[in-house]
Amino acid sequence: MSVHGNARKVTTHTLQEMKRAGEKITMLTAYDFSLAKLVDRGGVDVILVGDSASNVMAGRDTTVPMSLEHMIYHAQCVERAVDRALIVVDMPFGTYQGNSAIALESAIRIMKESGGHAVKLEGGAEIVESIQRILTAGIPVMGHLGLTPQSIYKFGTYTVRAKEDEEAAKLIADAKLLEEAGCFAIVLEKIPAHLAKQVSDALSIPTIGIGAGQDCDGQVLVLHDMLGITTDFSPRFLRRYLDLESQITGAVEQYCDDVRGGDFPNEEESY
Repeated sequence: MSVHGNARKVTTHTLQEMKRAGEKITMLTAYDFSLAKLVDRGGVDVILVGDSASNVMAGRDTTVPMSLEHMIYHAQCVERAVDRALIVVDMPFGTYQGNSAIALESAIRIMKESGGHAVKLEGGAEIVESIQRILTAGIPVMGHLGLTPQSIYKFGTYTVRAKEDEEAAKLIADAKLLEEAGCFAIVLEKIPAHLAKQVSDALSIPTIGIGAGQDCDGQVLVLHDMLGITTDFSPRFLRRYLDLESQITGAVEQYCDDVRGGDFPNEEESY
């Protein structure tokens, strides 16, 4: 049987075994109890409680405004729903950059208050001290390189990263540094596919791609994007598996028509 099929509960060790066995890792975001339960039931290996909640749940333009309290709340909701998947919680902007003591304190709060299984941080050499400090407490850390949305004001654009040789070389060096520091996996976001393959081949820990080609060890998408709930975001890497925007809107319109026309509730739906 496959590593995936044998895992009654996915752990960081499971993911590393999946990479060694050549099995692809599946990862999706979730932010609430009801959808997290369905995602877990669908068999996904990792659920990311992403700071993308800032966009899809709170309607903000960037992930920067998310607070530690917001992330803990969303992670608590997800944790109550999940039986099998590994739950990774994003550390929000301002909770780990530049001060490793604050990073450790923030990570401990996430783990104690939410029941999540690991945290994710964006960046390479500039945050490695925070990663090492968090790991001293026995908290698993997932890295994130390439397009790092918390740094959008630095980049000024959501375009593909590491197309130039210098940035590509730094990304490779950062990936190796994160592995050496003790990260159990790394998300690679919106980088050239050939570079993602090079990084994935060079590391013994899994890579999870989003807009990074098919040679990563796994893939991640934002749940609301792949379900077609949000439709104003259409990057090349996004595959929509449903069109829930039109289906939900249609259901609401039908409900309104039924109530206004006296069709709902009918006799069978009344006491």
